[in-house]
Amino acid sequence: MSVKSGGVRLPHHKSTENKATLEFPLPRKLILPMAQCMGAPCTPLVKKGDEVSVGMKIGDSDKPMSVPVHSPASGKVSEITDWRMSNGAACKAVVIETDGLQTVSPEVIPPKITDRSSFLAAVRESGCCGLGGAGFPTHIKLGFDPKKTPIDTLLINGAECEPYITSDYREFVESPEDVIDGISYIMKMLEIPSCKIGIEANKPAAIAEMKKRTSDNPNIEVVTLPSSYPQGAEKVLILTVTGRLVAEGELPAHQGVIVMNVSTVSFLMRYIRTGMPLVSRRLTIDGDAVTKNSGNYRVLIGTPASELLEYCGASEYKKVLYGGPMMGMALDNADRPVIKVNNAILAFNKLPENKTTSCIRCGRCVRACPVDLMPVSLESAYDRGDIAELERLKVRLCINCGCCTFVCPANRHLAEKNQLAKGLLMKAAKRS
Repeated sequence: MSVKSGGVRLPHHKSTENKATLEFPLPRKLILPMAQCMGAPCTPLVKKGDEVSVGMKIGDSDKPMSVPVHSPASGKVSEITDWRMSNGAACKAVVIETDGLQTVSPEVIPPKITDRSSFLAAVRESGCCGLGGAGFPTHIKLGFDPKKTPIDTLLINGAECEPYITSDYREFVESPEDVIDGISYIMKMLEIPSCKIGIEANKPAAIAEMKKRTSDNPNIEVVTLPSSYPQGAEKVLILTVTGRLVAEGELPAHQGVIVMNVSTVSFLMRYIRTGMPLVSRRLTIDGDAVTKNSGNYRVLIGTPASELLEYCGASEYKKVLYGGPMMGMALDNADRPVIKVNNAILAFNKLPENKTTSCIRCGRCVRACPVDLMPVSLESAYDRGDIAELERLKVRLCINCGCCTFVCPANRHLAEKNQLAKGLLMKAAKRS
């Protein structure tokens, strides 16, 4: 990946940016898949008929790449069922009939943190994973060996460059103390000397609030980012803010950087203060099918998307997305529940009806790619099943931002082909 502009300019559609977060009413039923992050699914710790309370651990795993699942409500386990996730992966799910009391579990107490090790253990017990969408277990990300991988910069991702989504922006303006205290706590426990907070220029109120709260701390810098997409992609963000390139096969830590989403940092601070694990999160509900009550909501994990949409007046829709229109995942069923990595639910009736035509070799996809790939050549290599050519063209570097598809005048599904190509390489690797 070389230094280049890349990316695209998108309509922001941030109509919910000035809508303060509201508490969504307690659902009658919660569905808690045991796969809530990037990593191994949990095993249920409860059985049908068990009573549960808020914050009680109901799922866990002995695999390192996993975080526990906690009950967001008090009530009774009505079912333990086999569950198929939106990405096709299978896991168990715990179904809870809520009792309306929201009795808090005695397990919910502030963690005792005395050193780096106990801090990382607490992070894991909180059930925290990246709340920006990737869902990487936070205790793994923060569990670097400072002797082997010294980290000099904590980079806070506040870009929120996808259209419609404003949940991270509301974190900045509604919970600035949690954001700053969380940053300071992480820097102290992990001995990271400096922090940079990256916020896109189209969020002036968030920039002003963070600058005011860090004015007396020379170790924390607020960086105004260009309002372009995909500015929030990890490698793009690191390049913009630090000038460092994360090469193929490298992690940000190899360049001395740890990237954390602003909502993740803020949640961790609240957990350290209260002991309440990750049982709810802020969501943006919007889209042209949402006829009333669009906005930002504090929603219990496990709430069916259909209840959210009904509450917000989306009775009819052609497509529902977890996340934004560029990188979000379309739901096959609106009864699917909110999980930890969801930051928005968008519902649409007006869908583009563009016919796919032949490539005209205009080069727009190449110019738009933020990581210097050649999408048109990758598409051709995938269609031929040319493994060697896909390797040579470095399809694994694709960050699935969708810029190539967005700018293509022939309406070719370039980004989708890249993801299929990655799967093809994985199958080839397993056979070899």
